[in-house]
Parts: sequence; C-alpha cells; structure tokens
Amino acid sequence: METVLRASLAALRENHYEPKLALILAGNSKPSAMYAAFMQKVAKGYGIESEIFRESEDITEEELGSLITDLSHDREITVILMMMPLPAGIDSEKMIALINPDKDVDGLTDTNAGRLFAGKDGLFGCTPRAVMAILDHYGINPDGKKAVIIGRSNVIGKPVSLMLLKKNATVTICHSHTKNLKEITREADILVAALGHAGAVTADMVKPGAVVIDVGINRVNGKTVGDVDYEPVSRVAGAITPVPGGVGSVTTAMVIENIITAGEKQAK
Repeated sequence: METVLRASLAALRENHYEPKLALILAGNSKPSAMYAAFMQKVAKGYGIESEIFRESEDITEEELGSLITDLSHDREITVILMMMPLPAGIDSEKMIALINPDKDVDGLTDTNAGRLFAGKDGLFGCTPRAVMAILDHYGINPDGKKAVIIGRSNVIGKPVSLMLLKKNATVTICHSHTKNLKEITREADILVAALGHAGAVTADMVKPGAVVIDVGINRVNGKTVGDVDYEPVSRVAGAITPVPGGVGSVTTAMVIENIITAGEKQAK
C-alpha cells in the first residue's frame, strides 16, 4: 500500500501539483489534538505539506464557518480534515455542509454521502474504506456472503453497509433496537463491529469461521480496546482484526489515498 501511495504522489508532483492537508482543530479536546498532530506527522512522512488551524474553545459558529469557507476556496488546500467534536454550541452538521465536497477528506458531506449511495465517484469515509481494503488485501470476497454490521452511524455503519452491498454482499444492519441480535450475528460470514462499546461482541455471537472486523476504539483501564472481546472471539473466528493495530492503521493510509484522489481531480 505505501509503495503504491508514494508512486501516486510522485505522479501527482510530475503533473506540477503539490498536495496540502488542512487540519481544523477547534476547542480543547486532547484526543483531537493528538490525532491532528499524528496526521500531520503521517503527512510529513509522505512529503505532504499540512497545516493545523488551531481555534479556541470559545470560537463562534460564524468564525469557524468563515474559516471553513476560506479553506474550501483556497486553491492551495487539497483537502480539509475537521477534528470532532466541535466546541459546545456549534452545529457540526452546519459546519460540515460548508466544506467543499471535493476537499472533504473523510466523506462527511451530504454530497459525498449521496455519491456513495448512487454508486458514483467521490471522497468516502476513511474508516469504512479501511474495512474494505482489509477484506481486499486478504482476498476475502464479499460477493454472495452474509454481512452483518453492528452500528448504524453515518460515519461508519451506513457507509460500510453500502460499500459491502456494492460488492454484492447480503447486508444486515443491527443497532440498539435490534431484537435477537445474537441470532442475527451468528449468521454472518462477515461481521463488522462499530457500536462503540468495549467487548460488546462476545464469542457466542460469532459464527465459527466468520471474518470479524473490529472498528471500535475504547479506553478501558488505560488500555485501548475494541468492540470485540478479542481473545475468546479469536478462537471462534476464521479471521479477526486487532485493536489497536487493525482498522485504525489502515484508516491512516486511506486518508493519504483520499488526499491523492482529491489532488488528482484538482490538478486537472
């Protein structure tokens, strides 16, 4: 993956285009600050210029909206990555709507959601794309398989369900109101856990030999763990992603790939 990304970046530069990542960090969230710094380091590793736009906790909606609009129109900015959550009192949906869809690196805008739904090209969520990249890397073809996603968020659950559907999987989405959850998950050939509760997926919920993709990131007793009870489930599953070191690490590569995709479009 890294070799392919570097080759694509080299081709982009041969076309006289230098990509740049804009990171918006509004407020005092330590995890957001850490992730912004991490992504800046990753970008630097690929030779991609980046800039963190730091704003205080008391920034107004009008001020943040103005910043987003300016970055969306700035020809030197390839993509925009806005850290979440935003400060209290700011409507995140309103702010997301101001991002130029062709610079929306994490596929949050309604335009990119619509493109995904319609099967058109666009910038789509890096975490859902990481799930698909993992399946592809290990030669796991969703075609004809039963896929169950636990979680219906706009960021992960819904996008990954559409991506699996596009690959001809038979998709079921489960959520907090789903009845007989265990019976449904035990039918899954591919099980994607994205519900945000540590260890919620237990061994008795998994079909023997199933592929289990753990998208969850939770902090428990100072450790980072997923939504899957890893050790017991790993003894049942045919394949399973760890946390940390699984989907998250691939998501980073998907951010770089989206920067390249956006750059290629803008270079034209």
